[in-house]
Amino acid sequence: MVDLAESRASIDRIDKEIVTLFEERMRIAGDVAEYKRAVGKKVFDPERESEKLRVLSGLAATEFNRHAVKELFSQIMSISRKYQYSLLSEEFEPFEWYEALPKGKDVKVCFFGAAGSYSEQAMEDCFGCEVESFSAGSFKEVMEAVQEGRADFGVLPIENTTTGGITDSYDLLMEYENYIVAEHIVKIEHALLACEGATLDSIRQVYSHPQAIGQCRRFFGEHPEIQPQACASTSECAKKVKEAKNTSYAAIASLRAAALYGLKVLQECMNTEQVNSTRFIIVARQRMCLENAGKMSICFELPHESGSLYRMLSHMMYNGLNMTKIESRPIPGRRFEYRFFVDFEGKPTDAAVKNALNGIRQEASRCKVLGAVATKD
Repeated sequence: MVDLAESRASIDRIDKEIVTLFEERMRIAGDVAEYKRAVGKKVFDPERESEKLRVLSGLAATEFNRHAVKELFSQIMSISRKYQYSLLSEEFEPFEWYEALPKGKDVKVCFFGAAGSYSEQAMEDCFGCEVESFSAGSFKEVMEAVQEGRADFGVLPIENTTTGGITDSYDLLMEYENYIVAEHIVKIEHALLACEGATLDSIRQVYSHPQAIGQCRRFFGEHPEIQPQACASTSECAKKVKEAKNTSYAAIASLRAAALYGLKVLQECMNTEQVNSTRFIIVARQRMCLENAGKMSICFELPHESGSLYRMLSHMMYNGLNMTKIESRPIPGRRFEYRFFVDFEGKPTDAAVKNALNGIRQEASRCKVLGAVATKD
């Protein structure tokens, strides 16, 4: 019978030799980094790594070991690259640092939806009521107003706890050269609003934003005679119902909109899920970073090959960064290929953040820093 203690002692001896050889390899990797810095060569050389993995795995005696050697050296090479990135750390485009979001009459803010919308509430929570504000009928119009300089800031919803990510907002972050500077969470409390004289029995059509309709799916399941009608925003729907003066129409919107447009509240607490909140982002043209920023938001595109997403995420894991969000979106014009939107904790000045972003930028097909994000309590 095999002696377990003797086998363990042998493994301990071999492991010590592996550590010694690994440290020698990393010292040489440092020399390689210096050479690449001198000649301007990129750290990541996928063709060389692929060929090296093929040769090394071919040295193993069994199929299991060939696969294991390939995986082992893939990790060793990945660690070597991360070490080289730390030695070749690059400075990114500088951020403009601010103590807090500006307020007052000189500040122009564009928000999505009409007066009475949740976006307007988020705007007032973040900037107060003294700013010069105006609304836009689409997410795209908000981004255009900011990029063209007609607004200093824009307010857009990006995620709901019930219905998930708001895909249009994610896509626009790549289309426009605007940056996220802050985020704010608003508790969503939908209500069924109608004109005077309407009752729940008289309602046949309910207008609202598709996200709000999805958040109230139980109501429509309980009332099959009522048809949902998608519109641009909840506040626009409330305005539409007010102007129509039709007792068969209703809108799903906020109590704030009911008070603003003088509508009757037929039912409160329309949400299927009582814990229902929407995360709003504040975007600006310049790369602003508020002093209390504690999260980075990035987007990257990947080659369509095995392990590419793992390689990107490993840069955050290796640098001890906590990922708080990941969302995927199809890349226009490319079949079944995706870009990934990722949030992780950290500031742009943190060494761990710089190291992770260096690695992702070199290994992704495309990478964009969407912003350094502060949270408005």
